[in-house]
Amino acid sequence: MPEEALIVVDMQRDFMPGGALPVPDGDKIIPRVNEYIRKFKERGALIVATRDWHPEDHISFKEQGGPWPKHCVQNTPGAEFVVELPEDAVVISKAAEPDKEAYSGFEGTNLAEILKEKGVKRVYVCGVATEYCVKATALDAIRHGFETYLLRDAVRGINPEDEENALRELEQAGVKVLSSL
Repeated sequence: MPEEALIVVDMQRDFMPGGALPVPDGDKIIPRVNEYIRKFKERGALIVATRDWHPEDHISFKEQGGPWPKHCVQNTPGAEFVVELPEDAVVISKAAEPDKEAYSGFEGTNLAEILKEKGVKRVYVCGVATEYCVKATALDAIRHGFETYLLRDAVRGINPEDEENALRELEQAGVKVLSSL
């Protein structure tokens, strides 16, 4: 049983430059995330990929009164992963109902149960955006009792000041921020 899991957060086309809701330089971490996926797979770790999986009329969209442009709509190119996931990766779809928002990969999903069922004790988090879905996922991992690490060289935020604030908040909550692995 794997005692560790790599959680790849929202590495989707719409969050990359040129996408509907781009994270600046989000594409620059793709090679690093792919390297971590390979390393963790070789170590026998569970690979998990979270994704926004919104219906056309999702509550978070500006057209529905939400803060964001339409992004990561189910079964569209914008929702596709941009990293090389193994065939046995666990894909967690979040915010898949029109009236439910979710930043964390744990929110409204069975991620905690899957990890516990597989014997996972430690999780390593990477992806985008640091101050939104990455932060929410890492904080929830702590709340669910997992030893939690953030892979600093494999995350990107929207803006540097908010990203630094998010990293401080994560460390204060008990997330160990690693510069690299």
